[in-house]
Amino acid sequence: MATYAIGDIQGCFDSLLHLLDKCRFDPASDRLWLVGDLVNRGPRSLDTLRFVRALGSAVISVLGNHDLYLLMAAAGFGRRGKGDTLDEILDAPDREELLDWLRRLPLCHREGEFCLVHAGLLPQWTTARARALAAEVEAALSGPAYLDFLANMWGSEPAAWSDDLEGWPRLRVIVNAMTRMRFCSLAGVMDLKTKGEAADAPPDHLPWFEIPGRLSAVDVMVIGHWSALGLRVEPRLLALDSGCLWGRHLTAIRLEDRALFQVDCSAGEASA
Repeated sequence: MATYAIGDIQGCFDSLLHLLDKCRFDPASDRLWLVGDLVNRGPRSLDTLRFVRALGSAVISVLGNHDLYLLMAAAGFGRRGKGDTLDEILDAPDREELLDWLRRLPLCHREGEFCLVHAGLLPQWTTARARALAAEVEAALSGPAYLDFLANMWGSEPAAWSDDLEGWPRLRVIVNAMTRMRFCSLAGVMDLKTKGEAADAPPDHLPWFEIPGRLSAVDVMVIGHWSALGLRVEPRLLALDSGCLWGRHLTAIRLEDRALFQVDCSAGEASA
């Protein structure tokens, strides 16, 4: 059995199929770990959701910010972006089944030495603590009052974690760290505006995974989200968003031996 971790798909379904073929992925014996952002901006988000859902227990996917954006849009919250490609999902006859499945995905998955999360973890969190905090968000998102959660989820404040946080502010910090963060300060204050390369860090901030003393540094973080960062394969970091949506590559890594597999972005999938 092999486990293949794959970077942000974002509706680039043709590239996903090509990559799985290159990996010789067998759902009967292998597993997929997906870093989130299954949908949006690419042309085949609906096909991607249907395919991943049909894989059942052969796949573990965490939620990304674009997946949460889809859930918000379906519930009528927030403003739709000009470049989104979600209408095909929202108009689909099986939309409710797909959305119900999506909102029951985890925010963070921890197994052995690996921790799978879309964006990152704040420096105060071990991966075990992060998994427990993710469960708080998952309970809200999969529960009967999930619309209240979606109505209060979006926003960039508070910008830092405190054990004293409660209610929506507490859940919002967890969501923002795990699905939106790139840079934070030594004290764990997030900058959620800067989207450039690691060298573009705002003053007194670093890429979250470079914070000295980060408590999750003992585990291998498997992430996506940061296409400008590019592919990074380090002893304790597997950053897999290699920019397929932007005309570059879709990447998989086999966790057992770190063998890399890549395909070029398929024709017609790159975002303008």
